[in-house]
Amino acid sequence: MEISSRHHLRSDEVSRLNDNLEATLGVSFDADTYELVELADSAFDLILVDGEPLACYIDDEPFVTVRGANEADPETGTVTVDAGAISFVSGGADVMRPGIVAADDSISEGDLVVVVEETHGKALAVGRALVSGSEMTGDSGKVVTSIHYVGDDLYEFVP
Repeated sequence: MEISSRHHLRSDEVSRLNDNLEATLGVSFDADTYELVELADSAFDLILVDGEPLACYIDDEPFVTVRGANEADPETGTVTVDAGAISFVSGGADVMRPGIVAADDSISEGDLVVVVEETHGKALAVGRALVSGSEMTGDSGKVVTSIHYVGDDLYEFVP
């Protein structure tokens, strides 16, 4: 991944980031520096929080990266999958109903969500909900489109 530009975020951009994270996930970052890294060959713009790639812009919406979700431990906006789904979700697969053991009821269709594994609560992916949280469990169908996951280029990116 090639960096096209890198600069510090203005205070209003930091506030927007933390307000959005608080509203969607119940978390915020308390950091000294926030840098925007625009990537030439990616759909994402990365946000370095104290030098770590903990957030990004997805369709111009600030959200956590998988690393950021593991750092911040979201209280809301999460979809929990069973052990059988881990290898698929970690490989970039969309999330299917049979693998889901729980989903936050506050999730609405179209929301960005964090996909976590059941045993340790570690984040595996970030995706977009195709249905509301109350409709995510069941026998069949795709319910979360994967956007960013463990092991992808964004996850492996080192500034």
